[in-house]
Amino acid sequence: MKPIRKAVFPVAGLGTRLLPATKTMPKEMLTVVDRPLIQYAVDEAREAGIEQLIFVTGRGKSSLVDYFDMSFELEATMEKAGKSLDPLSASRADFGEIVSVRQQQPLGLGHAVWCARHIVGDEPFAILLPDDLMVGKPGALRQMVDAYARLGGNIVGAMEVPADRTSSYGIITPGARDGAVTEVTGLVEKPAPAEAPSNLAVVGRYILQPEVMAILSSKERGAGGEIQLTDAMAKLIGRQPFHALTAEAVRHDCGDRAGFVLANLAIALGRDDLRPVIEDYLATR
Repeated sequence: MKPIRKAVFPVAGLGTRLLPATKTMPKEMLTVVDRPLIQYAVDEAREAGIEQLIFVTGRGKSSLVDYFDMSFELEATMEKAGKSLDPLSASRADFGEIVSVRQQQPLGLGHAVWCARHIVGDEPFAILLPDDLMVGKPGALRQMVDAYARLGGNIVGAMEVPADRTSSYGIITPGARDGAVTEVTGLVEKPAPAEAPSNLAVVGRYILQPEVMAILSSKERGAGGEIQLTDAMAKLIGRQPFHALTAEAVRHDCGDRAGFVLANLAIALGRDDLRPVIEDYLATR
């Protein structure tokens, strides 16, 4: 099996659920405590052994790439003042680590992934959706890469959702289960609760074989008139091994106002330098 060296970050979305904050700022640059969402996703990818980060961006998203560049003026000023540059270390990309391509039209997640086809080439690759903030040790993608080493094929991140929320997710038709791993025998995008084959939903982490790009090339439209990644993945089932992993991680939907606020609270409470202040504040409410 080829190793997972590349990861695609579909970051061209408009972030309309978080307006007006996202009117001029990419939602992936919104901060959870003291780092932007894109930093959490990149950290997770690096921990999983990813060597090349492929950003699929859109107009007005240049700050995502700029963030990982060196800031000469800032760093020179900090050094002159005797301040440590350690807080900036994770936000620096190695030479050639980040590649950026444009999704020129908002045609869906499947189309965004397809835009990275020439960089992905003939290798298996990961996909991370930064607004799905996954908190775990090791990270969710590291757990999926370890499962891939045993199982091969395609692996998606999964979690159980309330039955009345299936219309918001890609839903798995489950086969045999082995601990946290579930065989995937079918996938359907955003089914109504009465039509859902389970309540096991796909969340924003994927490891896919390159053959999915050829399927996406047909540009077949699915739910919402968009090119759906779920529909393309469904066509791999039966042709290649396909599993779902329920990672030991907590998911925060940071594309949603409430989810974003709760993510900030949860991350802050997990930090020794912030928890006492927040607990004191909450105790007085």
